[in-house]
Amino acid sequence: MDDEVQHWTGAKAARLQDAFEMTQEHFAGKLGVSVRSVASWRANPRMVPQPETQRILDTAYERAGDAVRRRFIHLSRIAAPEPEAQALRVAIAVVRRGGDVLLVCRQDGDDITWQFPAGIVKPGGSAAKVAVRETLDETGVHCMIREHLGERLHPITRAFCDYFICDYVTGEARNGDSSENAAVAWAPIDGLARYIPQDRIYPPILDALEATV
Repeated sequence: MDDEVQHWTGAKAARLQDAFEMTQEHFAGKLGVSVRSVASWRANPRMVPQPETQRILDTAYERAGDAVRRRFIHLSRIAAPEPEAQALRVAIAVVRRGGDVLLVCRQDGDDITWQFPAGIVKPGGSAAKVAVRETLDETGVHCMIREHLGERLHPITRAFCDYFICDYVTGEARNGDSSENAAVAWAPIDGLARYIPQDRIYPPILDALEATV
């Protein structure tokens, strides 16, 4: 890959959109991501997209024509120096309803993974508000924060994660973001390991869920 890319930040992804001379909607369609994701790159130039998104951007750049590459290189060279990239901050909602917990299924190519609803927190934003809002947007479920379980640098994605245990309020679970999620489901807490390997779950989540079973 060219030296101008190396790794993607919000600013570089936005420059790639400009190089393609596409609207946010057309660029999102080309990449197969949500318009919300494209908008977040321009709004948060220092953010570092998740690994699967890095691969999508790599592919788009590698398959771009010479004219697009030239525009991207030109835009990169005239851009003001970027501040040091910051770790992506994500708010994660663990929503309980009786003996079940809310999950979303994400699909990256042939890889399918179940996880808790989550959303990107903008600099200065409230992680708790993002957890509630993204749960509603992704699943149609209204929830209420009960407790902040803690935070960590995720061992796989390297995103900085804030975890919240939430109570179900109302709403039927549905897939509200088909561009990113393949399905939404209520999973039995005592069978959660069938969806997410236990060693990948933040331990305080398991403690909080076991207390409700």
